[in-house]
This record gives sequence, C-alpha cells and structure tokens, in this order.
Amino acid sequence: DFITLEEHAKRLGKILKNDKVKTYIEYVEDIFGVYAREKIKNLKNGEVILLENVRFYTEENTNRPRDAQAKTYLVKKLCPLADYFINDAFSVSHRSQPSVVGFTCVLPSLGGPLIIKELEALKTVRENSKRPLTFILAGAKLDDTFKMLQNKLNIIDYVLTGGIIANIFLMAKNYDLGDESTNYIKGKGGNNFVPGARSLLERFSDKILLPDDVAVLEGGKRKEIPVSELPTKYPIFDIGTRTIENYKKIIARSGTIFAHATMGKIEDERFKKGTDEIIRAVGNSDAFTVIGGGHTIGAAANLGVERKIRHVCTGGGAAVLYIAGEKLVGVDALREAWKVKKDLGADK
Repeated sequence: DFITLEEHAKRLGKILKNDKVKTYIEYVEDIFGVYAREKIKNLKNGEVILLENVRFYTEENTNRPRDAQAKTYLVKKLCPLADYFINDAFSVSHRSQPSVVGFTCVLPSLGGPLIIKELEALKTVRENSKRPLTFILAGAKLDDTFKMLQNKLNIIDYVLTGGIIANIFLMAKNYDLGDESTNYIKGKGGNNFVPGARSLLERFSDKILLPDDVAVLEGGKRKEIPVSELPTKYPIFDIGTRTIENYKKIIARSGTIFAHATMGKIEDERFKKGTDEIIRAVGNSDAFTVIGGGHTIGAAANLGVERKIRHVCTGGGAAVLYIAGEKLVGVDALREAWKVKKDLGADK
C-alpha cells in the first residue's frame, strides 16, 4: 500500500522490546538518498533501520525483467552498502519490481523464513494434499483465479464458489442475474470470463458447486431467494443460507482446504453471513487448511478462528498463481541469484 512506514517502525519496535535482545528500530524518512545511505553506513551491530515505503518510488511500480530492474537507482544506490539481499515478502513475489528482483542480479540472495513457510504450505496444497481437496473461491482476482482453475481443476475435488466468481459461473449456466449484478460484473470485466467458465462447467460440472440461493438488498433489508427465481432487480450481495449449509457439509469432510473466500459484501453487516459462516467452518475443520486474501484473513481474525487455521497466507494473488503452477518471478530470481560470484562461506 502507498502509506508511510513510520507507524510500522513504532509497532515493530514495541514487538522487539519484548524480545530477549532489546532492539531499537529507527525509522528513516528516505529510501536511497544521501540521508538514508549515511544512516546505513553508520549502522552498528544489532541496530536496525526501517527505510520509507519503496512504493513511493516511481520505478518500484514498474514490472520489467530483473536485469533491467538491477539498473534502477534504488538498486544501484543501495547495493554497494549491502552484503546480502533477503526477500521475505511473499505477497509481492509475483511482481518483477526493483525491490523484489533487482538486487538478486548483484547480491547473494536468500529467501526469508516467511517465504519458506509460505511455499511449504502451498506446496502441500498443490502437490501433497490429503483428499478430498476443496477450494473455496470468491475473490476479485478474476484472471488469477480462472488461470488456476484452468490449470488445476483436474486435481481438485470440489470448488465452492461465492461472490463475483459464483455469479460469473451462474451467467455461464445462462442464469439472468438482473441488471444490477450483471452491470457490476461487466464493469469489473467479469463478462470476459463467462466463456471460460462455461468451458470449465462442461468438463467439470461435478466439481464446481454454485449457490442454490443468494441474498439481495431489498427495501434496506437482506432477503434470500433461490437462484431458480432469478433474475432480480436487486443487487446480489451474498450467498444464501441453503448454500451455506451445503458448503459446510463439504468443508466438514474435506482433507485439505484452500480458501480465498469473501463470499459477499462483508463491509455491510447484512451480508457478512456467508463469509463468516464459511470461514468459521474452515477454522473448525480437521483438514489441512490454508487461507489467503486480506478480507478472508480479516474475517478469520474477527471471528477468532485465525489461530485454528494451519497456515495464513500473506499473499492472495501470489498464492493463487503458485497453486496454478505459474512461476513467481521473485522466487525464481532468488534461485538465479546463486550464480552471483560472491563468497557465501559454508553455504556456497
């Protein structure tokens, strides 16, 4: 996000004060200017500084090959001051940006403990899952989600759909949702995914579960209607109670669950029911559970089930792409970095 990291430094400092080794975190309102570089040069052992958010730097928000990103000012100015580069930001490791891939061309580079933990958990979902393997998909990352379904539906046992994903599949089954929801989907470019959704339904109709009922906003109140009564002139904002109960039964018998599961308009109390009920069921499941996406994680935290989840993934988009079998440029860049000619001691 495009926000200053000043408060992050304060929060991190409070956390580290509780550690056995008292570590002071100094926030530096600079990224690679003279002030920042002098602060880095004068660091003593055990001291930590947090530079300003790199997203305030224009070149950081471009996606280019790693060799091009190695030539950016960010990398050229900071590289001479460092011995190693550690990437522990899994959530941005699908982006070919300077702070993610640029340093890997010029410094010995390693993945941090969070990246390793993320990859191990997602590899379990992708390659070593206990059956049945259930995906709960309702997020707004349409391109990534449909790419994953195209690549992995052959190994998935159930896909429980909600939100805009469910509505696209309903349109693919020739349901008329009504003008409100149809126009919303078109505004998000969702109509472009209807042909692909139709193709998936033709091949995997037994695996893809769609809502039996939906919740709409009528007269300022939540009203549930079966999909057989569509179209509706009211906007669809959640899955209905019958759908929730059907989904919970599948969740209860699943062996592995991956949930990117904002089932409705959760910012509205009237339409949090679908998301809350599904996330609570995932939290109470005996399955190997992985959740991703900011809203899904937030819902789990608010419900008090976050600690029951086996792995809370920090990267929604990166997680979906990894499960889809796509390469994560940030992770691949770390592998390539071993070609850098620099002494790594016992690790070489």
